[in-house]
Amino acid sequence: MKGVIRVGIIGYGMASKRFHAPLVQAQEGLSLTAIASRDASKVRADWPDVPVEPTPEALLAREDIDLVVIPTPNATHYELVSAALAAGKHVIVDKPFTVSVAEAEKLCLQAIEAKRLLSVFHNRRWDADFLTVRNLLDRQTLGQVVHLESHFDRFRPDVAQRWREDPAPGAGIWFDLGAHLVDQSLVLFGKPESIWLDLAEQREGAQVDDYFHAMLRYGERRVVLHAGTLVAAPGARFTIHGTRASYVKHGLDPQEDMLKRGDRLPSPHWGEDWRHGMLTIGHVREGSQPELHEVPTLPGDYLAYYTGVRDAILGRAPLPVTAEQALDVMRLLEAGLKSAESGQTITL
Repeated sequence: MKGVIRVGIIGYGMASKRFHAPLVQAQEGLSLTAIASRDASKVRADWPDVPVEPTPEALLAREDIDLVVIPTPNATHYELVSAALAAGKHVIVDKPFTVSVAEAEKLCLQAIEAKRLLSVFHNRRWDADFLTVRNLLDRQTLGQVVHLESHFDRFRPDVAQRWREDPAPGAGIWFDLGAHLVDQSLVLFGKPESIWLDLAEQREGAQVDDYFHAMLRYGERRVVLHAGTLVAAPGARFTIHGTRASYVKHGLDPQEDMLKRGDRLPSPHWGEDWRHGMLTIGHVREGSQPELHEVPTLPGDYLAYYTGVRDAILGRAPLPVTAEQALDVMRLLEAGLKSAESGQTITL
């Protein structure tokens, strides 16, 4: 394939409006060609020159679409991705990949048979804080990591009227935010030996989990993944301890808030996070004090995901997130549910 890759988006909810449409429009080599939505007025308010199709089927039938983006409710992912692959399109689907391992496995096979690229939008690999953590670990600044704690806490005491809060497969905070944190752990350390998960519905009126606390075992290393919706004074985003030093970072990546308020790429200050982390280097000599160093946070870069997808379709580079990697995330999410239901640690 040469030239511009023509992109169609199915649905125009929060994920399309806040993430995918702006990123596609900003990426050189991609063209936002059409959006499928039952409410054309919402699309035209933001993208007046982009054609609107009334149904996913109408969008998939267009011959001028090369890549389809599917940021729809989790329970619809399998059928829509399967239909897009059957229509001969490359596909990006929002995380989580599907609502079950079995569905994800089928889609991986279908993509191979269709000879089309299939990727999952695990965009938080390009969070500012996570890029900084990867850099520290790649340089072995902390020594051998023995403990990593990753929090994604928010204060949202009211239960919103939306599909994520309805009791259905793929709903709840474990499949929503847990998918991000599990993917980040897999990127850093690979597949764990086991997982233990605690889920709760802490808000009044909650019908799905709005709290999770997971522990992944990697030999003697422990990785704790945590999220809550009743955290008015959140703690650190990352706390990491190693044999040489510790790193603590507060504050969430700024890119979602930038997109939410309408900031658009390119921007000279995109993804910059002024909340830098602190590195504490320990010393074993008697009477010595630990050294404290501020670690500048690297800029976040969600556009790098779409750059990678463009280059993969053009045959220049591998996919930035493969379907097989997203399948590994699904296996951990599903194993976590088994642990929460049984109260037992699940060996993988």
